[in-house]
Amino acid sequence: MVDHSKLSHHKQHSNQAGSGLVIAAHGRHYLVQGKIGEGSLTESLKLQCVTRGKKSDVAVGDRVQLKLTSPNQGVIEAIDERHSLLYRSDQYKSKLLAANVTQLFIVVATEPGFADDLISRALVAAEAAGVTAHIVLNKTDIVESLAKTRQRLQLYASLGYPVHEVSARAFPEQTCATLAPLLAGQSTILIGQSGMGKSSLINLIMPGADIAVREISAALDTGKHTTTFTRLYEMDVADTSLGGNPANIIDSPGFQEFGLYQLSEGMLERAFTEFSPYLGKCKFYNCHHLTEPSCAVLEAVKENKISPMRHQLYVQLLHESSQKLY
Repeated sequence: MVDHSKLSHHKQHSNQAGSGLVIAAHGRHYLVQGKIGEGSLTESLKLQCVTRGKKSDVAVGDRVQLKLTSPNQGVIEAIDERHSLLYRSDQYKSKLLAANVTQLFIVVATEPGFADDLISRALVAAEAAGVTAHIVLNKTDIVESLAKTRQRLQLYASLGYPVHEVSARAFPEQTCATLAPLLAGQSTILIGQSGMGKSSLINLIMPGADIAVREISAALDTGKHTTTFTRLYEMDVADTSLGGNPANIIDSPGFQEFGLYQLSEGMLERAFTEFSPYLGKCKFYNCHHLTEPSCAVLEAVKENKISPMRHQLYVQLLHESSQKLY
């Protein structure tokens, strides 16, 4: 039941301070699950929020400090310290994906085909942000493509990235049983190209996700384009079997490009986990691992200890990071 005395209290104190969790973002508009007031007058509200000025450096998953400007609107005053930040960037601008995530699920499928470039870039982004990465192979019921897909993913498995096989549509119970323990107590972002079945997985894990998306879309006035914004679902014991651990899951729009222009050379070489045994063993202390003589990394590539495809991506990312204009 709504306590109207509390609500009228809010209307009288529209400048009340509070804190909250950013659960959706669209342009410079944010939906925040906020707590307003103190003590017995604390109220939990979904608030439409904006930032002060034109800055839009808030990400889904951020914990923020805010001020109420009306019963359901607020202004974000400050962002609490982040434990992690995942973002992609091109030559001109950067795009925040999510803050405070502890793990990244890269969703791929047997069909349609997926891009190795996107997987590798996502893995590099996760390493650079200190976030654990998993690969989720969906649509394993399409058996004619399964062997070939498994073979393609073997490269990532050999680097130590777990590959979890599921089928959201054909084997929903097994899919939940596989993913539920991995999600417990974690803040997980799902990324993937369009058509990989990411939405099916989200709807399976979070049965109310469709309704939540419609609510968020209406609140942020995004019209029908419900797939163009990132959103966070808080998972609790009431709707999951996660044994009481708080957790959340973040769904991001499908994208084809994953620019990493923000990563410096040092960050890049450390983000390729297979390079680590060879770093510091090159002839030149400032080796770029491109064409230098007696480069331990290049020798490992020649001996197939490092995949040529992964080294080519490193070269490409190094080139991109030198093109940054912003």
